[in-house]
Amino acid sequence: MYPSQSLIIKLSSFILFSTLWAVSFATWSQDHSSIVFQNVRVFDSKNMILSEPQNVLVVKNTIAQIDKAWTKEMRSAPIKIKGKGKTLIPGLIDVHVHLVFGSLSMVEMMSPGLNQELILEKSGKGAEEMLLRGFTSVRDVGGPIFPLKRAIDQGKIQGPRVWPSGAVISQTAGHGDFRTPDERSRKFFGQPSRAELFGATFIADGKPEVLTAVRENLRFGASQIKLMAGGGTSSAYDPIDVTQYTLEEMEAAVEAAEDWGTYVTVHAYTDRAVQKAIKAGVKCVEHGQMVSEETLKLMAEKGIWLSLQNLMDDSPNMDPARREKRKPVLEGQKKVWPLAKELGVQIAWGTDFLFEPELNKEQNAYILKLLEWFSPSEILKMITYDNARLLSLSGNRSPYKGQLGVVSQGALADLILVDGNPLEDISLLAQPEEKFLVIMKDGKLVKNKMD
Repeated sequence: MYPSQSLIIKLSSFILFSTLWAVSFATWSQDHSSIVFQNVRVFDSKNMILSEPQNVLVVKNTIAQIDKAWTKEMRSAPIKIKGKGKTLIPGLIDVHVHLVFGSLSMVEMMSPGLNQELILEKSGKGAEEMLLRGFTSVRDVGGPIFPLKRAIDQGKIQGPRVWPSGAVISQTAGHGDFRTPDERSRKFFGQPSRAELFGATFIADGKPEVLTAVRENLRFGASQIKLMAGGGTSSAYDPIDVTQYTLEEMEAAVEAAEDWGTYVTVHAYTDRAVQKAIKAGVKCVEHGQMVSEETLKLMAEKGIWLSLQNLMDDSPNMDPARREKRKPVLEGQKKVWPLAKELGVQIAWGTDFLFEPELNKEQNAYILKLLEWFSPSEILKMITYDNARLLSLSGNRSPYKGQLGVVSQGALADLILVDGNPLEDISLLAQPEEKFLVIMKDGKLVKNKMD
């Protein structure tokens, strides 16, 4: 073969490859610019009703049109998903997760071999599985979350949108004091604890230290601040009944958060802890299963959010001391849900799985536990519209701009196409693998079993 022939063949091959690549690239770009859901029934999460068949056009990451008519823009959309009368709902939201703590067992957390790479590997897998269960947004209320959130936002790991609190802030001997018995106080002996070094907690005493801890979290991108205001069931040092942080310390945290346009949420179970936190200016209470009617009335009056969970029953893996501490909490949660609803408290829902990774697959099933007190439409509203309202308290510190929790024009395109009508059969939400036919986050198809 003559050199000139070889050159012509190579040049022709290059031109053919370049043409095919250009066509593929153009198709890819076009195909991801707009998507239309054809013939779907849209769940109005604010008013808890289901529409007649509609067509929903998504352009980039936003819902651009919702119309019974088949518009010109819909006709030109490169991806058309035939909904066949199935139900289109907003992406699910869990406002009390610990993506890191929930992906690692206590043995793994305490292992000498624990490192940032292993944390990211385990929590990254958990985040991807959570997204495939239909949870497109979560509020992470404590832990070393920033590396994982960054990887998700950069597209290196699949996962939900994350509203991060960063390291929990705790007094010495508080619910966030994760030190082992041989670890001594940083303040007296100069050595940060292992949990502090990993970014899981700040042990902060007194107004100056609390201010520093809050500002450190805000510096790293916290969308809200998590403060420990009372005893807990999964911590070693603090009895469940104790109240944590002085009013001055809590007020300092609230002021520092509000200076950044965001809010403080507190871990608290008891009347005294919750009422002190409200007096300090917090906007949200996590748990609260042991509070009285008086405290719930105060929360309703002041518009304080109750971020509530229907906590798991005791498991064989739990330490006997933890089981004992959980008794009043488990007893209280049977009373607080219906009472908070009756009194008009703003209720949000979350799961709060810790140190038992095998539990994560039950996340959707825990939604069904709400049937004891709420109708299917009320449940679906809570885990979409209401939870999104709580996320919006972060204001300008919210890491994502746009409206969530609704299927409406102009909202962000976080959507699930459900095979069936969850208002008639809420158990569909507990079968994400089979019944969630399409999952979309930020206008991108995460899962598509249609066509």
